[in-house]
Amino acid sequence: MSQPVDNKVTILVLQHPQEQDRVLGTAGLLAGALSNAKVVVGLSWRNLAHAAGAPAEPRSWGVLYLGSTQTKAPAKGQAPLVAVDSKGAALADQEAARAGLRGLIALDGNWAQAKALWWRNAWLTKLRRFVVVPDGPSLYGDLRREARPDAVSTLEAVALSLQVLEGDVAVREKLLAPFRALLAKARLEGVRDSKRDRRVRR
Repeated sequence: MSQPVDNKVTILVLQHPQEQDRVLGTAGLLAGALSNAKVVVGLSWRNLAHAAGAPAEPRSWGVLYLGSTQTKAPAKGQAPLVAVDSKGAALADQEAARAGLRGLIALDGNWAQAKALWWRNAWLTKLRRFVVVPDGPSLYGDLRREARPDAVSTLEAVALSLQVLEGDVAVREKLLAPFRALLAKARLEGVRDSKRDRRVRR
């Protein structure tokens, strides 16, 4: 197994309880591939510090916002991580919007589950908002059905985000490597995304 990526921006994944049993879920892969990442499972937390399990200043944290199906790709030469305002419009000064960012939250689950996490945690609205604009479809392909054609896995979204925030194009591929391996194994074995069987074997 390769060495974890030594990321400077903390990644905190808020995982919906129904997502933790998905066979092809990516939160576990993500946490294992980063030296500074944490996955917490639940539906709601009192505030950012409660979710992070440590003191944290909301002003220096961001969240990967759900965005809109109408989100347009950034202009040529611009980053695929777009800082937006409360109405979803791209901010004029993207560099300033990323300055001093210490942590980034990703909501892990399907579209409905991610929306539930967003609405149940009002403190998320105090964080900087970012939208990931993918440069292609998810690597999942037909292994997992997504509610939107522009949807990507949590790992893919974070990989794109860290590529921008860490200023290192290699970060993305380092994070995608274990995901590609998981999908290749799944296709070889004819596995599609489903719930893990949690029944206790006797």
